[in-house]
Amino acid sequence: MAETQTATALARPPVTAFSWRSAGIAIGALVVFDVLINVYERLFAFSKGLDYASADYNNYWLGMLFAELVLEAVTAGALWGWLWVTRDQALERLSPAEELKRYWALALFVVTYTYAAYAGASYFTEQDGTWHQTVIRDTDFTPSHVIEFYQSYPIYIIFGVGSLVYAMTRLPQFAKAFSLPFVILVGSPAMIFPNVGLNEFGHTRWFMEELFVAPLHWGFVTFGWGALAILGTWSQICPRVVSLINHVYLGKPLQSTAEVMKDPQSSVDPAACAALAA
Repeated sequence: MAETQTATALARPPVTAFSWRSAGIAIGALVVFDVLINVYERLFAFSKGLDYASADYNNYWLGMLFAELVLEAVTAGALWGWLWVTRDQALERLSPAEELKRYWALALFVVTYTYAAYAGASYFTEQDGTWHQTVIRDTDFTPSHVIEFYQSYPIYIIFGVGSLVYAMTRLPQFAKAFSLPFVILVGSPAMIFPNVGLNEFGHTRWFMEELFVAPLHWGFVTFGWGALAILGTWSQICPRVVSLINHVYLGKPLQSTAEVMKDPQSSVDPAACAALAA
């Protein structure tokens, strides 16, 4: 029988623990950054970005490309490394109040990832199609690609992988087993980035319109659909969160973190969320 925790002298997390502030700051910073990058593109894409062999192209676009790749690699290594080094190594003793706070933090992480993925895989991708229907490319590293492929995609990958590492290092439900929906949610959009290589190879060999219905672009669409795995991810998380809320605020019994780590599947009861919705 599953071990349970009771509500004796149970601590409740402060209301401030469930603030949207951190996600608001992160998304706000990304919005400002994306707007500034878009302004930069509108100012210098046509005036400095049509001749790959020119000095202006090297100064305005290749320099930007090299800088962003270095910064993204450093940021990814720092964030993912910090999440791993500071991981909770005593998850079996995690308090219900702290676990509930961490689920909220994970939700904010995923919300931020969702915005970053939208900005990269939707807005910047669509405007790239418009660019290449207007301008004949003389390089794979066009101004549009410098922003879309090598900036916006790595940014959402950093957030997506970061959210998965956070869950694996701080929540019992994800500490000992992989969540297939969560891995798809992060891994499928991440695969859009290496698919860029196939895209550039195809455009080098063939002339074709920038349409998503073109076979060369099916990989982008298919991997983008992987974002729908967010529904499965929330379906796995919801029962545990509902159980934590009922335990912390209503004093109901709760499956212990040790039991959840031993058998993560036992904490996934869709009926719990279905009853809540009803």
